[in-house]
Amino acid sequence: MGLVLLLIIWLITLISSYFFVAKTWWLPVGASAAAAGIDHYFTVTFILMGIVFVAAQGILGFFAWRYCDHGSSSAAAHYSHGNNRLEIAWTVLTFILFVGLNLMSSSIWASERFRPAQSGAVQVEGTGMQFQWYFRYPGSDGKFGTTKPELIDPSAGGEGAVGLDATDPASKDDLVTGTMYLPVGREAEVILRAHDVIHSFFVPGMRFKQDAVPGLAIHMHFTPISTGDYEIVCAELCGLGHYKMHGMLKVVSQQEFDAWLAAREAEKQ
Repeated sequence: MGLVLLLIIWLITLISSYFFVAKTWWLPVGASAAAAGIDHYFTVTFILMGIVFVAAQGILGFFAWRYCDHGSSSAAAHYSHGNNRLEIAWTVLTFILFVGLNLMSSSIWASERFRPAQSGAVQVEGTGMQFQWYFRYPGSDGKFGTTKPELIDPSAGGEGAVGLDATDPASKDDLVTGTMYLPVGREAEVILRAHDVIHSFFVPGMRFKQDAVPGLAIHMHFTPISTGDYEIVCAELCGLGHYKMHGMLKVVSQQEFDAWLAAREAEKQ
């Protein structure tokens, strides 16, 4: 039985390791300026944790075989109370590894969250509600209009869904859409909000993920470097319709972006 357990544990370890090495299920090609750095630390983490995983499972399989009941009652049982030095050693090593990986990648994390967006960045407000994403642009005046909770009507869609106050002059040129448009090569400042529960704004291609929390306006930014269509999903279980809460990010040239904005503004006239 011990040999069977050894073979099963080692076989599961080898098969699961293969899927990671072969990148069978992996993130799509990175399309943001920070994607290469994020992928680098992602790979480093998997390599280090993979070594620990394979070693631990290898030892587990060996122990399952070595210390199983071999049918001999002549050998007296030996009870171990552990080794404090070994426990302290692997606890310290785990702590160093965990803290070290966090420190290594903290600069990329901070660059998108704590550093202010560059001047001239495209501002987009993303609002999540069950079960839809809405994106608001400030229009030609560069200012977002006022929104009021009492005006929010999710069933209305568009401006009504985000509670835009039509009496505010700054709201006259605000654009609300269900598809997010961004120009390539230009930083985008994303202001995340949530209407009802916690949602998570996740764009795998941009390596961009952040929770949207009711009552908070969370400012983050990233720079798309490749044109194309990128799926936006909610990565936080937000209710029965969570599975269908997704949107689309379209990264286009600056000229196409300007033309799209002008067309949307013309529709409001």
